[in-house]
Amino acid sequence: MNRAEKAALQLQAVAVLRMLKETRTYEELSEVTGLPAGDLNRYVNGHVLPGTDRASEVVEEVGREALADELLARVEFDDGGYVDNSGVVFDQSFLDLVAPVAAETFEFESPDVVLTAATDGITLGAAMASFFDARLAYAKKSKETAVEEFIESRQRLASGIELTYYLPASAIDAGDTVLVVDDLIRSGETQELLLDIALQADADVTGVFTLIAVGDEGMERAREITDAPVGALTTFE
Repeated sequence: MNRAEKAALQLQAVAVLRMLKETRTYEELSEVTGLPAGDLNRYVNGHVLPGTDRASEVVEEVGREALADELLARVEFDDGGYVDNSGVVFDQSFLDLVAPVAAETFEFESPDVVLTAATDGITLGAAMASFFDARLAYAKKSKETAVEEFIESRQRLASGIELTYYLPASAIDAGDTVLVVDDLIRSGETQELLLDIALQADADVTGVFTLIAVGDEGMERAREITDAPVGALTTFE
């Protein structure tokens, strides 16, 4: 880990701790993290940065659990089992915390392109692309008039409806590494189309990440397509 990466990790740990401190005393934060309250006070107030090992522990272990709990508190389910996650996907500062936690937890390789689906996946995609210093590409269900060449992926769903996504061919180059992200995975149909687009572009998939997995079907479907890491911040049955 070079000096810049070390500093970035330390600052990410501080950001996680500051988020947790918003609703906790230092004593409560100490119970959550296992770190001394005095040290936490110095980290949160910017007097000192945590060491690399401690920062990694905060981001990977404490961060994932804390962000999963925060996400759970923000989402709502209706009687039909549909998810309202607008309290998450509209909060860019929250998603900016998710990106380093996801990268550290699932050990995603740094991609050239973060690929997602319009529209709810765009804010998460932007956070992940910013963290990795990668390009952001998002597929749409309609073609843009001024674009001449597209990568197209189409699938007939179990309901009989045909789902098609289009991505401008210039968005991904052959040989690019691609991380596929989305806000939610249930059946895995959208993720399958995104993975197909990446494969059509002759790109290498470095992973699949979602904020919320509803059940196991979609995650398993993605794992059948790629050997790269597939992960979710949290899973609902």
